[in-house]
Amino acid sequence: MRIAQAVTFIAYQVLEKTLIIIPTYNERENIAELLKQIGEIVPGAHVVVVDDRSPDGTGEVVRSCRGVGETVTLIERSGERGLGNAYRDGLRFGLDHGYEVLVTMDADFSHNPLHLPAVLEASRDNDVVIGSRYIRDGGTINWRIRRILLSWLANRFARFILKLKGADLTSGFRAYRRTILEEIKPEKVRSNGYSFLVETIFRAQRKNARVTEVPIIFFDRTMGTSKISRREIFKSIFTLLRLRCSRFRE
Repeated sequence: MRIAQAVTFIAYQVLEKTLIIIPTYNERENIAELLKQIGEIVPGAHVVVVDDRSPDGTGEVVRSCRGVGETVTLIERSGERGLGNAYRDGLRFGLDHGYEVLVTMDADFSHNPLHLPAVLEASRDNDVVIGSRYIRDGGTINWRIRRILLSWLANRFARFILKLKGADLTSGFRAYRRTILEEIKPEKVRSNGYSFLVETIFRAQRKNARVTEVPIIFFDRTMGTSKISRREIFKSIFTLLRLRCSRFRE
């Protein structure tokens, strides 16, 4: 399966310059294997790991991986931390270095790198591609029913209150084309944390972006610890209300 997908991607890579952005914090147990698998499945893609100076030594593991400075770049952030800021820095790095397709994904294998070829294929004809748990052939593994239902309802609520298209607005497994990122300007996205994902889609759709979803199977992490907190949930609710009440301006 991997070989066939890699061949498909090689043909695609001739036309595209692709960067995969991976925010990390305490992902020492996962990052080396993830980089290895990405290299096997999408050869030729470049990776930037945006690490918030993880105390577990994630940065040291990345530096020790073969290919750093060639296909893998490490950014160790020292300013304001958080997922949204890591996304902003990774996306800005990609734009500054001329990449045409910029992919974001988690470091904990909840986003299976085997889905990368399908996401990249869909980005040929779309401005934003979302790896979706909540469309046909998508799904979630290792989550309790209550958590799945809560996540699904949260996405339905976000879609309703902001009048957005898409079933999985909180998915961090995405591909953006350079042209849409230049329009929405990631540095102007005010939200941090997981709210960054909803606001980015909000801004993209206000720019009439072509947005599509491809199915993914989301695996709850088996190593490390989750970064989602109650505070993050409340921040997400505030973001929805702020965006709903605001008049979008550049």
